[in-house]
Amino acid sequence: MRSLRSSILGRVAAVLGSLLVAACAPTRSSEAPPPPSLPRVAYNKVEVDGVSIFYREAGAPGKPTLLLLHGFPSSSHMFRDLIPELANDFHLVAPDYPGFGNSGSPSPDEFAYTFDHLADVIEHFVEKIGLRRFALYAQDFGGPVGFRLAARHPDWVNALVVQNANAYDEGLSPMAEEFLRPFRSGRTPEADAKALALFRRDGTVAQYLTGAKNPSAISPDAWNMDQAVLDRPGSDRIQLELQANYVTNLARYPEWHAYFEKHQPPTLVVWGKGDPIFTVLGANAYAKHLRNIEIHLLDTGHFALEEEHAAIAAHIRRFFREKNIR
Repeated sequence: MRSLRSSILGRVAAVLGSLLVAACAPTRSSEAPPPPSLPRVAYNKVEVDGVSIFYREAGAPGKPTLLLLHGFPSSSHMFRDLIPELANDFHLVAPDYPGFGNSGSPSPDEFAYTFDHLADVIEHFVEKIGLRRFALYAQDFGGPVGFRLAARHPDWVNALVVQNANAYDEGLSPMAEEFLRPFRSGRTPEADAKALALFRRDGTVAQYLTGAKNPSAISPDAWNMDQAVLDRPGSDRIQLELQANYVTNLARYPEWHAYFEKHQPPTLVVWGKGDPIFTVLGANAYAKHLRNIEIHLLDTGHFALEEEHAAIAAHIRRFFREKNIR
């Protein structure tokens, strides 16, 4: 009798246990989609003209492609927050220029650090990875690199996203004009010394924090990453060559205006209005030559993505949808 009673109690306990487990287990409808996962970012390298070029890539190639071109002294790292925001709707490619980020850094004795040459490398990079049609996202140095590329191959570019990338004389702030003035008449030790001061940590931090709405919201990872590259042996020579060469971009402005005027790419301008380098006048000036344009002035600084990546992503998604850019 006792063994029978124990057997019955054991069976009851087993049944109750299984019911309890079933009750506590999460339920999912057979028709419910699985929870979304974060978009995967791939980190790749490819050799272009003898230089190892690092790039980030995310999203499906069948989606509209954005070629993300960074500024000084940053790298594709500046797009680390924007890429996950857009990767479900776009194919995103963000290369580092030679001498920046995780790309190769040949000596200036072996590689000409000019904006013409950077544009050559990005042109050949685009060809090597097989991009055929894309929108350009240009920030700072990304403007002179990207606009050269667009003027050479207008059939490649279906839209522009311009974020604090200057193409107009009126866009140069007094600080920028003062910096460039010595280089207009050629290299001098005084001009070089002023440029070298820009590569110090306080100069890098100032580029991120000046004009920011909430400096405490900007991660120090941004300027720490940039400064680590600037402090590498030989980086000062590389960056000095490019700073001295920046004045060549000013002579290209009429060529870029002619490209804007003739080809009229749909253009979204998203501009940190507190930028101490490139002014709001430069943002508004794009409307002189582009008719299919939107301009949004954001309450932040030169590196607008640090504070406003979500707002910029929302503008891009809406703009591309409304303009039917594919």
